[in-house]
Amino acid sequence: MTGSVGDAEDIVQDAFLNLTRVRQAGTAVGNLKAYLTTSVTRLGINYLSSARVRRETYVGDWLPEPVVVCADRPGPAEHAELSDSLSMAFLVLLEALSPVERAVFVLREVFGYGYPEVARLTGKSEANCRQIFARARKRVAAGGRAADLAPPPPVRRAESEELARKFFEAAEGGDMDALLGMLAPDVVFQGDGGGKARALARSVTEPRHVAQLLVGGFRRVRILGASMRAAWINGRPGAVTYDSEGRVASVVELDIADGVIRAIHSVSNPDKLGHLGPLSDIALLPKR
Repeated sequence: MTGSVGDAEDIVQDAFLNLTRVRQAGTAVGNLKAYLTTSVTRLGINYLSSARVRRETYVGDWLPEPVVVCADRPGPAEHAELSDSLSMAFLVLLEALSPVERAVFVLREVFGYGYPEVARLTGKSEANCRQIFARARKRVAAGGRAADLAPPPPVRRAESEELARKFFEAAEGGDMDALLGMLAPDVVFQGDGGGKARALARSVTEPRHVAQLLVGGFRRVRILGASMRAAWINGRPGAVTYDSEGRVASVVELDIADGVIRAIHSVSNPDKLGHLGPLSDIALLPKR
C-alpha cells in the first residue's frame, strides 16, 4: 500500500494502538483479524492521500523503498510472499491508482479477498468495489507489461539468480558485449536519489546507453573502494552497495523476464535506506 517500510510499520503500530484504546474503553472486539485489517486498510488510504501530495514535488523518479529479504539466498517461502506484490515495477504501477483504487486492488488481487469483504474493509458498496477493481486492473495493465504483473515461476528463479550473477560480473569487468546480450531491447534504467544523492535525472532506455551507464557506475564503485553484495530486493535478484566501512550506499534491483533484464531500479535516496543499516555518505550530494 505505502511503498515505504517505515510508514508501513507506523500504520501497523497505529492499528494496534487503536485496538488497545478500544479495548481499554470497554468495547469488545469479536473478530480481531477483521478489525485490524479494516484499521490498516483505512489508515493506508489516509496515508496515500497525503503521500500523493508530497510526491508531486519529489525530485526525479520515485521508487519504493527496497526490501532486502536476505543477503544470501532466501527460501521458497520468501519468494512466494514477496515476488508478486513487492517488486519495484509492480509498486510503481500501483502509483497510478487513487488511494481507494489501490486499496481495493491490493485486497482483491494480492490478498484474494472477496468483494463482500473488500466492501466492508473499505467502507464502499460491493457493486462500487467491483467497478473500482475493474477500473484499477485496467489502468495497471495498461501501464505495465506482463513481466511487471506476475511473479517469476519457481523454475526460473534459479535462472534469474544466475543471470544476475553474470550481469554484475560483466558490469564490473566492463564487458559491453556481454551486458548488451543480457539487456532487453526495451530495457529501462531508473534511479531514485530524491534530490539528496547521486541519481539519474530521468530514466535511460536504450540498451547501449544503459550498458555504458552501468560500466561507468561500476568503475566509480571501484574507485571509491566500495563493493556490491548480491541480495534479493523486493523478491527480485539485485545487490546492495557498501562503502569501505560497510555502510549502505545504494540498492539495485533487476527485473528479469524471458531470460533478459527488462528493468533496473537503483535507489540511493538515504531516506529510503535507513532501515538497512548505517548509511554511507559516498553517494550524497553536497549540501547547499
